[in-house]
Amino acid sequence: MIRKSVKRILNYTYRPLLVLYLKWERKYYRDGIRLVVLPGVFHPGLFYSTTFMLDILKSKSLKEKNVLELGAGTGMLSVYCVKKGANVTASDISWKAIVNLDKNARWNRVSMSIIQSDLFDNIPKQIFDYVIINPPYYKKDPKTDPERAWYCGKNMEYFSRLFKQIPGYLGERSVVLMVLSEDCDIDRIKELAEENKLVFNLLAEKKLFLETNYIYKISLPTGDLPVLSQFKDFSSAKLA
Repeated sequence: MIRKSVKRILNYTYRPLLVLYLKWERKYYRDGIRLVVLPGVFHPGLFYSTTFMLDILKSKSLKEKNVLELGAGTGMLSVYCVKKGANVTASDISWKAIVNLDKNARWNRVSMSIIQSDLFDNIPKQIFDYVIINPPYYKKDPKTDPERAWYCGKNMEYFSRLFKQIPGYLGERSVVLMVLSEDCDIDRIKELAEENKLVFNLLAEKKLFLETNYIYKISLPTGDLPVLSQFKDFSSAKLA
């Protein structure tokens, strides 16, 4: 209760400053990756969910793997995967994010397939080894592209569609990595995944200030990859 009250207060004080800051093009650097962040595109440096996912990816062998970053935003994770030898498809529903992805691919001198798509609607049928998702998870109907980065619909329509579509892009050993917050309805998201015969396992958790983020491994029920043994013991992350 105290945590929620503090977050509510910060929402009224910090968020207006954040909105003002993000009105202009910004630059961000991390792990040898150079990014331009266009106004209206999710800034990976201001919210630790993306960098948490990056820590997990650092423990993976990505060379020659087929990787999809769904809702890629600036493409920080996609650029990292390409630099590690992966064949990457980066998608986003927002045209501004598509422009941002192209700009960052050129700036980092990497090649990837960039597709404007509402979930899997425009993504050609294929099998991905890894699907990376930092999804919108707050229950509200989005009205603009920036809001689609945060809100999944009052009835969590985003997850309903996602879990119906994604099995067609997974093989027996494919892995979906999804980051979620303690502030979203994780139980319902898990139910929606399991309704579509997907296995939903907690992989890692990390607490920073007032919020805990979790990374889940989602796979087909026939998948047989180990859940934890392939991951390093991060000093800042607690592995489940």
